[in-house]
Amino acid sequence: MKNNIITYRGRIAPTPTGHLHLGHAQTFWIAAKRASDSGGKLIYRSEDLDYQRCKQEYHESAIDDLHWLGIKWNEGPDIGGPYKPYTQSERKNRYRKVFKELQLRGFVYPCKCSRKDVAEATTAPHKSGSEPLYPGTCSPINNQGQDIIPNKKDKINWRFRIPEGEYIEFEDGYFGAQRYLTNKDFGDFVIWRHDDIPSYQLAVVTDDHDMQITEVVRGADLLKCTARQILLYRALEWSIPKFYHCPLVTDLNGQRLAKRSNALSLLSMRKSGLSAQSIINNFELKNIE
Repeated sequence: MKNNIITYRGRIAPTPTGHLHLGHAQTFWIAAKRASDSGGKLIYRSEDLDYQRCKQEYHESAIDDLHWLGIKWNEGPDIGGPYKPYTQSERKNRYRKVFKELQLRGFVYPCKCSRKDVAEATTAPHKSGSEPLYPGTCSPINNQGQDIIPNKKDKINWRFRIPEGEYIEFEDGYFGAQRYLTNKDFGDFVIWRHDDIPSYQLAVVTDDHDMQITEVVRGADLLKCTARQILLYRALEWSIPKFYHCPLVTDLNGQRLAKRSNALSLLSMRKSGLSAQSIINNFELKNIE
């Protein structure tokens, strides 16, 4: 902080559920470049809340891959920093505190609906391949959630109550003006799971706020998530960062890459003898800014 002005603070946030692929490399390279071009700092955060799939070997591999690619960060789980811990599994008590605050403010309610229940709801139409729209079955507004008393036997998820029929708008640094309509583009969403794990939405909003992130750089597949997260920022009365969503890297069939795409993993590219500079040159040729 200088003259009471927070300088640029960006972040990269790998999830250690597999080896990083070319899509991750592009996004993290853009994030690092934007931080460097702004004279700011880059923060590394390990998003390892999926305890069943996250592995230490993938965490270590990600750090090795990004170092090989030439990406450097100023704060992170490997070097520390003023806003540690930088590993989500070590921040659960903080997430719980924020969740309790949302409870006190009346923004969350318990829900007994399973994914199957939501998918089969006749009032939750959705396109093939997209997530079903939660129909508000357990919402207190519908007077159907008032008698739900959470206990250890029931698989209770906690949902965030969104405003009815409101446009959530923001300006994306790459894709421009974005607009999503609540209860049409998305419904009340889970922020605390029945297995006692905070949702992605709650965790990243809390982390980005606590770590004073000024711009969130991530993949275009998370554009709609931004609308949800803006509602969380508003509910908690926190400042909303800027957003920059990167175009996705796709395979020869036009499908976005997944961690199972081993042929395009950074590890396999390194083993094949491909140089980091050749990968970076390819990113630069795309004129990504």
